[in-house]
Amino acid sequence: MDLRGSRGPAIGQDLRVQGLGLSISTSAMPVSSLISAVRQQDYSASVWLRRREKLEHSQQKCIVIFALVCCFAVLVALIFSAVDVWGEDEDGITEENCSKDCRAVLVENIPDDISFMDNASSHLPLSVGLYSLLDNAIRAVEIVSPQWLLNSSDYESSFQPAARQGKDLLSKLQGLRARGIQLKISSGDISSTELDTLAKYKSADIHYVNMTALTKGHLLSSFWVVDRRHIYIGSGSMDWRSLATRKELGVLLYNCSCLALDLHRVFSLYWGLQYKDFIPSFWSKRLFALFNRDEPLKLTLNSTMAKAYVSSSPQVFIPKDRSSDLDAISRVIQEAQHFIYISVIDYLPLLSSNARRYWSHIDSLIREALILRKVRVRLLISCSEKTHPLTINFIWSLRSLCMEQANCSLEAKFFSPRVQRDGSLQGINHNRFMVTDQAIYLGNLDWMGNEFAFNAGIGLVISQPEGIKERNSTVVEQLRAAFERDWFSRYTRSLQANKIPLCSKHHSTRMMPVRSSHIENGTVPIRIGHHDNDPAPLRNSHKDDRQRVIKTKHHEDRLSKVGGQDIANGLAPIMDRVQVKMGHPGRQVQVKDNPTYPPSQSAESSGSREILNASL
Repeated sequence: MDLRGSRGPAIGQDLRVQGLGLSISTSAMPVSSLISAVRQQDYSASVWLRRREKLEHSQQKCIVIFALVCCFAVLVALIFSAVDVWGEDEDGITEENCSKDCRAVLVENIPDDISFMDNASSHLPLSVGLYSLLDNAIRAVEIVSPQWLLNSSDYESSFQPAARQGKDLLSKLQGLRARGIQLKISSGDISSTELDTLAKYKSADIHYVNMTALTKGHLLSSFWVVDRRHIYIGSGSMDWRSLATRKELGVLLYNCSCLALDLHRVFSLYWGLQYKDFIPSFWSKRLFALFNRDEPLKLTLNSTMAKAYVSSSPQVFIPKDRSSDLDAISRVIQEAQHFIYISVIDYLPLLSSNARRYWSHIDSLIREALILRKVRVRLLISCSEKTHPLTINFIWSLRSLCMEQANCSLEAKFFSPRVQRDGSLQGINHNRFMVTDQAIYLGNLDWMGNEFAFNAGIGLVISQPEGIKERNSTVVEQLRAAFERDWFSRYTRSLQANKIPLCSKHHSTRMMPVRSSHIENGTVPIRIGHHDNDPAPLRNSHKDDRQRVIKTKHHEDRLSKVGGQDIANGLAPIMDRVQVKMGHPGRQVQVKDNPTYPPSQSAESSGSREILNASL
């Protein structure tokens, strides 16, 4: 039906818009009005459809946003649960208002029966330094220590009067609660009577770190943070022997809240790892380092300009911006221009896990400094029953680099302890530091591959320029003086050609002298001895220190051939020669095993021709 221009009678029927549920009554309605009504209804339907589409789209967006918010909330919750330090404040100390005008004091423990020259450098006793920190405490004392053995036995106290200092320190720690001071301890030592006592009487809040589950290593860090203002870092632990029979060294920093705040973040990391058997994938921002080797803290130290930062190990324990101990050691060695003095318990560039392999990080840096930059290097190693047999080999390997090389100098000495009535060794040099003409590195770990790979430790780097007028007041010069005092003392024994130090009465090693003909023919010596395959042995066990020395008949037979003068000097002649032909595949190994007594020929001066008779 044609509706255009129709003015006929009204159409008596209803038109329905199908699909939308809309109807138009056409009774008695002109055709033009009908068309307008249809168009109006069509417009209303299209508007309704658009609104419905927008509504559905908005609902979808809300669902997606809600899902994203939920996922983000779950992620944040997981991150927050990784390390439980989120609600902890930092006493209002920030990078902007922290103190950078600090005072540094070296502290040492020198056993009573060790004496140096009257004009030798001396420093504040370790026990006195720790007491001063407790006396200055106002709010909180945070301690990380690998051992807790402050109570000595009656038998130990009977022949070590200084052992009472451990009990005195424990008594001071227990008295903090009465002064309203919070004592927080993070430790990996779960078998300590002292910690059990502190926890029982609520004298301290204690968190235990399960290092065995985390890294198969041990917590070897040793430091204090007091009120986020004062700190202690050093080799001494909460062991009465660190205050009595061991030679320890550390540093106190007073009113140094910038560095204390950064070290507090390391403590917070340990504190949050309690009861965890996994290492978090994400760290809290509160654990990020404030300073590192690329951006150290610029401060005034004993009225002189200096730079400092804190490093840590192992790599899996390092949050954002924190320098590792290896990075710190590398930077200190690389920036040395004239000398590098190293004092550690042991030096062993090997890494033992499932298979032993060469660990070159530090060893290659020393070789580079010796050969390429002509930097003088001195190694002072502690001579103890735990000294690894391969230590001597690696030191001789470094010494061999200076053969026929001008201005190449590597010297090595061993700090010899004394045997006590109970068979243990006293006066072991537990120092772990390096000093150069530019900086110092003071750490908690021995320079062994396993230590840095598995164990938790921290280090402190302080650098000071050479142009300072009052050079003797700097920490660098003070630590250098302490090293040289030990180096030239009567307690050290030089590394000599064809002789090994009697560091341990358990040693039963073989070693041969290297002749120039051996080098020309491509033969090198080897040492045969026991090797420990454990990934990260726990050092300084008090059970080991109390162990009595047992001599085997074979060992007594070997020692009976040693001259009395050599034993007095802490040296023994090489009893066996082992020669291994190398350099040509298929060549047979030649072994000679003849007791000899080579002359005592000193090889103290590196670069001399005497090194040709030394062992690698």
